[in-house]
Amino acid sequence: MKTVHVPASAPYDVLIGPGLLSSLGSRVRDLCPKAGRYLLVTDDNVGPLWADACVKSLDAAGLAGDAYTLPHGEASKTAQSLVEILNFAAERRLTRSDMFIALGGGMTGDLTGFAAATYMRGVDYIQIPTTLLAAIDSSVGGKTAVDLPAGKNLMGAFWQPRLVLCDTETLSTLPETDFASGCAEVIKTAILFDEPLFAQLEREGRDFDREALIARCVEHKRDVVAEDEFDTGRRALLNLGHTLGHAVEAESGFALTHGQAVAVGTAVVCRAAAQYGVCPPDLPARVDALLEKFGLPIRTAYPLDILLERMLSDKKRAGAAVNVIVPEAIGRCGIRPMDRQALYDFMKAGL
Repeated sequence: MKTVHVPASAPYDVLIGPGLLSSLGSRVRDLCPKAGRYLLVTDDNVGPLWADACVKSLDAAGLAGDAYTLPHGEASKTAQSLVEILNFAAERRLTRSDMFIALGGGMTGDLTGFAAATYMRGVDYIQIPTTLLAAIDSSVGGKTAVDLPAGKNLMGAFWQPRLVLCDTETLSTLPETDFASGCAEVIKTAILFDEPLFAQLEREGRDFDREALIARCVEHKRDVVAEDEFDTGRRALLNLGHTLGHAVEAESGFALTHGQAVAVGTAVVCRAAAQYGVCPPDLPARVDALLEKFGLPIRTAYPLDILLERMLSDKKRAGAAVNVIVPEAIGRCGIRPMDRQALYDFMKAGL
């Protein structure tokens, strides 16, 4: 097992290794000795696979509780689902000393975290990511949110978990598309911070040590969160590929996974950066080749005019400008504010 400590305003550990679900109950008892009940939130794909193991461990620790199961997919990440979870918790008389537990991917973690942040003005919660993408990204850092019709993650709060429990055995049940989606975030991390990791992925492809790779990616995110917990500066770098990616994801009606959309967004900004002379000319070809090696898309056929309107509604907008993360080299990126016309021209150069 590997442990990554996150020194946020409310510090916590990320535990990574096989077989960790069996220790859930004892860890809840250690972290929150006053907790008497829990609410386990999962979805209808993950729940049948892993909820029983969690409940068994919680029962053994003397904790009672209930499970709330959502339909899987981004369509459940709504304000309506948030209110339904809060009502469910209130009907079961959970108190401020009780515990929420998110079991699933990014949708479940984001939604459960926001529910925990808002129930009785804030209760403790634990993240149990069951996808590669959630393990290395959304479960760490305290960003919680739901989507609005105008865009992704537009209603949310910063609310750090008490613990992130990443049982690598849960990754064994991931569909191929979802595993590849997580790999898009791994590649994003390498482009941002870690040229040796990028070169390793070029050599090894998917034949990597999952525990070690997840820990390495979490360490990079830990460092950024520790420096900029509330996303007012350097943490914006983590949005590499997301400005266009969120627009592509939404325009597809979420038929594309988050990772697939981020892959497209990352490839486009890399090609644009080369066209603008910001990065080495061979960088886009390396990024395109690596994304395709992992079975990820690198282009979109959606019209740029439509995508632009979605990008301008993105939460990363600052006044009249949108902050775009632009690669300068493998392992180094910069933050560049762009107005409407500059954003259009830049993205057009990479499409």
